[in-house]
Amino acid sequence: MKKKIGFAITGSFCTFGSVLTRLGQMSKDYDITPILSYNAANTDTRFFEAKKFKRAVEELTGRRVIDSLGQAEPIGPKKLLDALVVAPCTGNTLAKLAGGIADTPVTLAAKAHLRNGRPLIIAVSTNDGLGCNAKNIGALLNAKNVYFVPFGQDDHADKINSLVADFGKIKDTVEAALEGRQIQPVLI
Repeated sequence: MKKKIGFAITGSFCTFGSVLTRLGQMSKDYDITPILSYNAANTDTRFFEAKKFKRAVEELTGRRVIDSLGQAEPIGPKKLLDALVVAPCTGNTLAKLAGGIADTPVTLAAKAHLRNGRPLIIAVSTNDGLGCNAKNIGALLNAKNVYFVPFGQDDHADKINSLVADFGKIKDTVEAALEGRQIQPVLI
């Protein structure tokens, strides 16, 4: 039986192409439940039109997107997921997760999921990871059942505080997290 993995997507729009690639690959090995933040579900950008992006996610996973608080809430009480991935995880979402704020479909799904002691996997993508969000990353690195996809600076010359995960390592991070291990090295 395939593991049940939630795949939550927040509004780091420039990574959506890579996210769709990984989502398609992971859908072959896992039963994927897609979850979109309000911004990911509703914001048209130069990268994707919101409706087309949502449709692509649903086609890749074969499931309707969870994009409301009401749809996300049962994830915990019904123990719907074996693991939950947040990829990309914006600085805004990092701050909310670190602060215990659950006011979006993604943050509520994470809170509901973590109450079951199951792994939450974070793939950061934020322009302030080495700035204001450094403290939030630090708090989450130390949190129980939270695992990080290896990450590093994506443009040290022009965006000195920017961090991005290696999206190609999402599956390996999920596999390790399901065994209770943090993939190493975390910093690349």
